[in-house]
Amino acid sequence: MAEGSRASPLAFGQVVIGPPGSGKTTYCQAMQEFLARLGRSVAVVNLDPANEAPPCPCALDIGELVTLPDVMASLGLGPNGGLLYCMEYLQANADWLRDRLQALRGHYVLFDCPGQVELYTHHEALKNVFAQLAKWNFRLAAVHLVDSHYCTDPGKFISVLCTSLSTMLHVELPHVNVLSKMDLIEQYGKLAFNLDYYTEVMDLSYLVDHLASDPFFRNFRRLNEKLVEDKESMRQVMQAVDKANGYSFGDQEHRSLEALMSAAVGADFHFSSTLAVQEKYVQSQEKAVEEEVMDL
Repeated sequence: MAEGSRASPLAFGQVVIGPPGSGKTTYCQAMQEFLARLGRSVAVVNLDPANEAPPCPCALDIGELVTLPDVMASLGLGPNGGLLYCMEYLQANADWLRDRLQALRGHYVLFDCPGQVELYTHHEALKNVFAQLAKWNFRLAAVHLVDSHYCTDPGKFISVLCTSLSTMLHVELPHVNVLSKMDLIEQYGKLAFNLDYYTEVMDLSYLVDHLASDPFFRNFRRLNEKLVEDKESMRQVMQAVDKANGYSFGDQEHRSLEALMSAAVGADFHFSSTLAVQEKYVQSQEKAVEEEVMDL
Protein backbone atom coordinates (compact mmCIF):
# COMPACT_ATOMS: atom_id res chain seq x y z
CA MET A 1 0.00 0.00 0.00
CA ALA A 2 2.61 2.50 -1.09
CA GLU A 3 1.71 6.14 -0.64
CA GLY A 4 -0.05 7.46 -3.73
CA SER A 5 -0.11 4.00 -5.34
CA ARG A 6 -2.85 3.68 -7.95
CA ALA A 7 -2.84 -0.09 -7.46
CA SER A 8 -4.23 0.24 -3.95
CA PRO A 9 -7.92 -0.71 -3.81
CA LEU A 10 -10.45 1.83 -2.67
CA ALA A 11 -11.50 1.76 0.97
CA PHE A 12 -14.56 3.58 2.26
CA GLY A 13 -15.37 4.97 5.67
CA GLN A 14 -16.42 7.76 7.98
CA VAL A 15 -14.49 10.11 10.24
CA VAL A 16 -16.82 10.71 13.16
CA ILE A 17 -16.25 14.13 14.70
CA GLY A 18 -18.04 16.51 17.03
CA PRO A 19 -17.81 18.19 20.43
CA PRO A 20 -17.06 16.18 23.59
CA GLY A 21 -20.04 14.15 24.77
CA SER A 22 -21.96 14.45 21.50
CA GLY A 23 -22.14 10.66 21.15
CA LYS A 24 -19.32 9.86 18.70
CA THR A 25 -18.29 6.55 20.26
CA THR A 26 -21.91 5.50 20.76
CA TYR A 27 -22.60 6.38 17.13
CA CYS A 28 -19.65 4.26 15.96
CA GLN A 29 -20.90 1.32 18.00
CA ALA A 30 -24.47 1.65 16.70
CA MET A 31 -23.37 2.17 13.07
CA GLN A 32 -20.99 -0.79 13.29
CA GLU A 33 -23.81 -3.06 14.42
CA PHE A 34 -26.20 -1.62 11.83
CA LEU A 35 -23.82 -2.05 8.88
CA ALA A 36 -22.78 -5.52 10.05
CA ARG A 37 -26.41 -6.61 9.83
CA LEU A 38 -26.42 -5.37 6.23
CA GLY A 39 -23.49 -7.64 5.47
CA ARG A 40 -20.68 -5.10 5.38
CA SER A 41 -17.31 -5.89 6.92
CA VAL A 42 -16.92 -3.04 9.40
CA ALA A 43 -13.96 -1.98 11.52
CA VAL A 44 -13.78 0.74 14.16
CA VAL A 45 -10.53 2.70 14.54
CA ASN A 46 -10.12 4.69 17.75
CA LEU A 47 -8.19 7.91 17.07
CA ASP A 48 -9.02 9.47 20.44
CA PRO A 49 -6.00 9.14 22.78
CA ALA A 50 -8.21 10.19 25.70
CA ASN A 51 -10.59 7.27 25.12
CA GLU A 52 -8.69 4.55 26.95
CA ALA A 53 -11.57 2.09 27.29
CA PRO A 54 -13.80 2.12 24.19
CA PRO A 55 -17.10 0.30 24.85
CA CYS A 56 -16.92 -1.59 21.55
CA PRO A 57 -14.03 -3.65 20.15
CA CYS A 58 -11.62 -1.60 18.03
CA ALA A 59 -9.64 -3.08 15.18
CA LEU A 60 -7.02 -0.37 15.72
CA ASP A 61 -6.42 1.87 18.73
CA ILE A 62 -4.22 4.97 18.83
CA GLY A 63 -3.47 3.99 22.43
CA GLU A 64 -0.93 1.56 21.00
CA LEU A 65 1.02 4.60 19.77
CA VAL A 66 0.31 7.37 22.26
CA THR A 67 -2.09 8.11 25.13
CA LEU A 68 -3.16 11.42 26.58
CA PRO A 69 -2.34 10.56 30.24
CA ASP A 70 1.22 9.58 29.27
CA VAL A 71 1.73 12.82 27.34
CA MET A 72 0.34 14.94 30.17
CA ALA A 73 2.54 13.21 32.72
CA SER A 74 5.77 13.23 30.71
CA LEU A 75 5.50 16.71 29.17
CA GLY A 76 3.57 18.53 31.88
CA LEU A 77 0.78 19.52 29.50
CA GLY A 78 -2.89 20.04 30.27
CA PRO A 79 -5.68 18.07 28.56
CA ASN A 80 -6.07 20.46 25.62
CA GLY A 81 -2.37 20.90 24.92
CA GLY A 82 -1.79 17.20 25.44
CA LEU A 83 -4.45 16.26 22.91
CA LEU A 84 -2.99 18.62 20.31
CA TYR A 85 0.42 17.06 20.89
CA CYS A 86 -1.04 13.56 20.46
CA MET A 87 -2.50 14.48 17.07
CA GLU A 88 0.79 16.03 15.98
CA TYR A 89 2.54 12.85 17.12
CA LEU A 90 0.09 10.76 15.07
CA GLN A 91 0.77 12.94 12.02
CA ALA A 92 4.52 12.55 12.50
CA ASN A 93 4.09 8.76 12.74
CA ALA A 94 1.77 8.35 9.77
CA ASP A 95 3.72 5.24 8.72
CA TRP A 96 2.53 3.51 11.90
CA LEU A 97 -1.08 4.25 10.95
CA ARG A 98 -0.59 3.22 7.33
CA ASP A 99 0.97 -0.11 8.30
CA ARG A 100 -1.81 -0.91 10.78
CA LEU A 101 -4.52 -0.02 8.27
CA GLN A 102 -3.19 -2.54 5.75
CA ALA A 103 -4.93 -5.31 7.69
CA LEU A 104 -8.26 -3.49 7.33
CA ARG A 105 -8.37 -3.43 3.54
CA GLY A 106 -11.76 -4.69 2.43
CA HIS A 107 -13.43 -3.23 5.53
CA TYR A 108 -15.68 -0.21 5.84
CA VAL A 109 -13.84 1.85 8.46
CA LEU A 110 -15.33 4.06 11.17
CA PHE A 111 -12.72 6.47 12.58
CA ASP A 112 -13.74 7.54 16.11
CA CYS A 113 -12.06 10.94 16.52
CA PRO A 114 -11.30 13.22 19.51
CA GLY A 115 -13.79 15.83 20.64
CA GLN A 116 -11.62 18.94 20.87
CA VAL A 117 -13.20 21.53 18.57
CA GLU A 118 -9.89 23.24 17.71
CA LEU A 119 -8.77 20.08 15.92
CA TYR A 120 -11.41 20.64 13.25
CA THR A 121 -11.57 24.43 13.01
CA HIS A 122 -7.95 25.59 12.70
CA HIS A 123 -5.38 23.02 13.93
CA GLU A 124 -3.64 21.25 11.05
CA ALA A 125 -2.56 17.85 12.41
CA LEU A 126 -5.80 15.85 12.11
CA LYS A 127 -6.66 17.54 8.83
CA ASN A 128 -3.31 16.36 7.49
CA VAL A 129 -3.97 12.84 8.76
CA PHE A 130 -7.26 12.82 6.81
CA ALA A 131 -5.35 14.01 3.74
CA GLN A 132 -2.92 11.11 4.16
CA LEU A 133 -5.82 8.68 4.33
CA ALA A 134 -7.08 10.07 1.02
CA LYS A 135 -3.63 9.48 -0.53
CA TRP A 136 -3.90 5.88 0.67
CA ASN A 137 -7.13 5.57 -1.33
CA PHE A 138 -9.56 5.94 1.56
CA ARG A 139 -12.79 7.58 0.41
CA LEU A 140 -14.11 9.28 3.52
CA ALA A 141 -17.00 11.45 4.62
CA ALA A 142 -17.04 13.46 7.84
CA VAL A 143 -20.00 12.74 10.11
CA HIS A 144 -20.34 15.73 12.42
CA LEU A 145 -22.45 14.99 15.50
CA VAL A 146 -24.07 17.84 17.42
CA ASP A 147 -26.35 17.57 20.46
CA SER A 148 -29.91 18.27 19.32
CA HIS A 149 -30.66 20.20 22.52
CA TYR A 150 -28.74 23.16 21.06
CA CYS A 151 -31.81 23.69 18.89
CA THR A 152 -33.73 24.81 21.98
CA ASP A 153 -31.40 27.79 22.49
CA PRO A 154 -31.17 30.16 19.47
CA GLY A 155 -27.82 31.62 20.51
CA LYS A 156 -26.19 28.22 20.91
CA PHE A 157 -27.78 26.94 17.71
CA ILE A 158 -26.27 29.80 15.70
CA SER A 159 -22.93 29.16 17.40
CA VAL A 160 -23.13 25.48 16.44
CA LEU A 161 -23.86 26.41 12.82
CA CYS A 162 -20.80 28.67 12.71
CA THR A 163 -18.63 25.93 14.22
CA SER A 164 -19.97 23.37 11.77
CA LEU A 165 -19.33 25.69 8.81
CA SER A 166 -15.79 26.37 10.02
CA THR A 167 -15.24 22.62 10.38
CA MET A 168 -16.53 21.90 6.89
CA LEU A 169 -14.20 24.49 5.37
CA HIS A 170 -11.15 23.39 7.36
CA VAL A 171 -11.45 19.59 7.20
CA GLU A 172 -12.18 19.60 3.45
CA LEU A 173 -14.16 16.36 3.36
CA PRO A 174 -17.70 15.59 2.23
CA HIS A 175 -19.74 16.50 5.29
CA VAL A 176 -22.89 15.09 6.89
CA ASN A 177 -24.25 16.91 9.94
CA VAL A 178 -26.24 14.81 12.41
CA LEU A 179 -28.37 15.95 15.34
CA SER A 180 -27.80 13.38 18.10
CA LYS A 181 -29.82 12.57 21.25
CA MET A 182 -33.09 13.61 19.66
CA ASP A 183 -34.97 11.57 22.27
CA LEU A 184 -33.72 13.98 24.97
CA ILE A 185 -34.34 17.26 23.20
CA GLU A 186 -37.43 18.40 25.10
CA GLN A 187 -35.74 17.92 28.47
CA TYR A 188 -33.98 21.20 27.71
CA GLY A 189 -36.89 23.28 26.41
CA LYS A 190 -39.36 23.65 23.57
CA LEU A 191 -38.41 24.24 19.96
CA ALA A 192 -39.37 27.64 18.58
CA PHE A 193 -40.05 26.07 15.16
CA ASN A 194 -40.66 22.66 13.65
CA LEU A 195 -37.68 20.33 13.43
CA ASP A 196 -37.27 20.81 9.68
CA TYR A 197 -36.37 24.45 10.33
CA TYR A 198 -33.23 23.27 12.14
CA THR A 199 -32.34 20.36 9.85
CA GLU A 200 -32.70 22.48 6.70
CA VAL A 201 -31.06 25.57 8.32
CA MET A 202 -33.69 27.96 7.03
CA ASP A 203 -33.68 31.77 7.33
CA LEU A 204 -31.90 32.47 10.64
CA SER A 205 -33.50 35.90 10.92
CA TYR A 206 -36.55 34.15 12.39
CA LEU A 207 -34.48 33.37 15.47
CA VAL A 208 -33.79 37.02 16.29
CA ASP A 209 -37.00 37.47 18.28
CA HIS A 210 -36.15 34.41 20.36
CA LEU A 211 -32.56 35.28 21.23
CA ALA A 212 -33.51 37.47 24.17
CA SER A 213 -36.52 35.46 25.33
CA ASP A 214 -35.04 31.97 25.54
CA PRO A 215 -33.49 31.33 28.98
CA PHE A 216 -30.20 29.58 29.53
CA PHE A 217 -30.38 25.94 30.58
CA ARG A 218 -32.19 26.12 33.93
CA ASN A 219 -32.43 22.39 34.38
CA PHE A 220 -29.06 21.35 33.00
CA ARG A 221 -28.54 17.67 33.71
CA ARG A 222 -25.74 15.23 33.14
CA LEU A 223 -25.51 14.61 29.41
CA ASN A 224 -26.70 11.16 28.48
CA GLU A 225 -24.45 9.35 26.02
CA LYS A 226 -27.39 7.49 24.55
CA LEU A 227 -27.77 8.06 20.83
CA VAL A 228 -31.13 7.58 19.17
CA GLU A 229 -30.85 4.04 17.89
CA ASP A 230 -33.85 4.29 15.62
CA LYS A 231 -33.16 1.99 12.66
CA GLU A 232 -34.86 4.30 10.17
CA SER A 233 -32.72 7.21 11.37
CA MET A 234 -29.60 5.08 11.03
CA ARG A 235 -30.64 4.14 7.50
CA GLN A 236 -31.08 7.81 6.56
CA VAL A 237 -27.62 8.67 7.91
CA MET A 238 -26.06 5.68 6.16
CA GLN A 239 -27.59 6.69 2.82
CA ALA A 240 -26.37 10.28 3.18
CA VAL A 241 -22.84 9.14 4.02
CA ASP A 242 -22.78 6.54 1.22
CA LYS A 243 -23.53 9.29 -1.29
CA ALA A 244 -21.02 11.67 0.31
CA ASN A 245 -18.04 9.29 0.20
CA GLY A 246 -19.03 7.58 -3.07
CA TYR A 247 -19.83 4.17 -1.63
CA SER A 248 -23.22 4.21 -3.38
CA PHE A 249 -21.50 4.21 -6.75
CA GLY A 250 -19.02 1.42 -6.05
CA ASP A 251 -19.31 -2.29 -6.70
CA GLN A 252 -19.24 -3.43 -3.06
CA GLU A 253 -22.93 -4.33 -3.07
CA HIS A 254 -25.39 -5.24 -5.79
CA ARG A 255 -27.25 -2.19 -6.98
CA SER A 256 -29.77 -1.69 -9.75
CA LEU A 257 -29.51 1.19 -12.22
CA GLU A 258 -32.62 2.69 -10.66
CA ALA A 259 -30.98 2.68 -7.22
CA LEU A 260 -27.85 4.36 -8.58
CA MET A 261 -29.84 7.09 -10.34
CA SER A 262 -31.87 7.62 -7.18
CA ALA A 263 -28.68 8.11 -5.20
CA ALA A 264 -27.21 10.42 -7.83
CA VAL A 265 -30.13 12.85 -7.92
CA GLY A 266 -31.13 12.49 -4.28
CA ALA A 267 -34.56 11.08 -5.15
CA ASP A 268 -34.51 8.86 -2.09
CA PHE A 269 -34.82 11.88 0.24
CA HIS A 270 -38.16 12.04 1.94
CA PHE A 271 -39.27 15.17 3.73
CA SER A 272 -41.57 12.91 5.75
CA SER A 273 -38.54 11.43 7.55
CA THR A 274 -37.99 14.70 9.43
CA LEU A 275 -41.69 14.89 10.23
CA ALA A 276 -41.61 11.33 11.55
CA VAL A 277 -38.80 12.21 13.98
CA GLN A 278 -40.68 15.35 15.00
CA GLU A 279 -43.81 13.35 15.78
CA LYS A 280 -41.85 10.73 17.71
CA TYR A 281 -39.71 12.94 19.93
CA VAL A 282 -41.07 16.50 19.85
CA GLN A 283 -44.40 17.42 21.32
CA SER A 284 -46.41 19.57 18.92
CA GLN A 285 -47.51 23.01 20.06
CA GLU A 286 -51.13 22.10 19.36
CA LYS A 287 -50.90 19.05 21.62
CA ALA A 288 -49.23 21.08 24.35
CA VAL A 289 -52.07 23.65 24.24
CA GLU A 290 -54.67 20.90 24.40
CA GLU A 291 -53.01 19.41 27.49
CA GLU A 292 -52.86 22.80 29.18
CA VAL A 293 -56.57 23.30 28.52
CA MET A 294 -57.35 19.87 29.96
CA ASP A 295 -55.33 20.72 33.08
CA LEU A 296 -57.41 23.85 33.56
